[in-house]
Amino acid sequence: MQIFKFLARMSPLRSAVLAVPAMALLMAAPAAQAQMKPAQRSEIETIIKEYLLNNPEVLRDALVEMEKRSKAEEASQRQKAVADLSPKIFDSTHQVVLGNPKGKIQMVEFFDYNCGYCKKAMTDMMEILSKNSDVKVVLKEFPVLGPGSVEAAQVASALRQQFDGEKYLAFHQRLLQSRGQVAKAQAMAAAKASGADMDKLEAALKTPAVSAGLSEVMQIADTLSLTGTPSYIVGDEVVIGAVGLPNLQAKIDNLRKCGKTACG
Repeated sequence: MQIFKFLARMSPLRSAVLAVPAMALLMAAPAAQAQMKPAQRSEIETIIKEYLLNNPEVLRDALVEMEKRSKAEEASQRQKAVADLSPKIFDSTHQVVLGNPKGKIQMVEFFDYNCGYCKKAMTDMMEILSKNSDVKVVLKEFPVLGPGSVEAAQVASALRQQFDGEKYLAFHQRLLQSRGQVAKAQAMAAAKASGADMDKLEAALKTPAVSAGLSEVMQIADTLSLTGTPSYIVGDEVVIGAVGLPNLQAKIDNLRKCGKTACG
């Protein structure tokens, strides 16, 4: 442990430069710690404490780096999960596809009909659909805001047995843009206004496909650690939150340019 005595005699600047690796050495050597005398340990702790008090930015930088590494690891795990769940994410029978069904660029939106941010993000999705003919957009009901959201998602899921594409989009827009909280009654009204056969819709609500579709989305969301809406998948990147049209469009443009959402 002579290094810590050496540090104590050095100038503050040089001590600061060497203290961090010294601390790392100390923490990584439990056997060495066990052999320390109380006085040695006290001396080391004093040096470390003084260093951190005199150089608090070290803690800040360490926390920033830790957060950076944590996010990178989380992104990597989600990327792998997207690859593993690709058939259920992009080609499930329990979903609606908008835009180009054979589009080379794929984008998924997880939404809740009672989500205020989802309502605002609706214009982002419409802009993407109108200006990107090579994008396949997949909608996934992710009802996380209470029983009313679940009821609305069940109606939407049942309606897929009648509507797809533009017809479904008309219903989707009508319900998502409605005022106030929505539940079954509001979803059924939006379906009727969109031209649905209501008898068929009521019958479809009782089929296993409805619960199966919602269960599948919940499983995907759990694996990807999604906790709120809207959330997206663009290519193989999971994007959390209403990040806005410029951000989403940039990722799409990059996929077109280099095959990744962020080009080097």
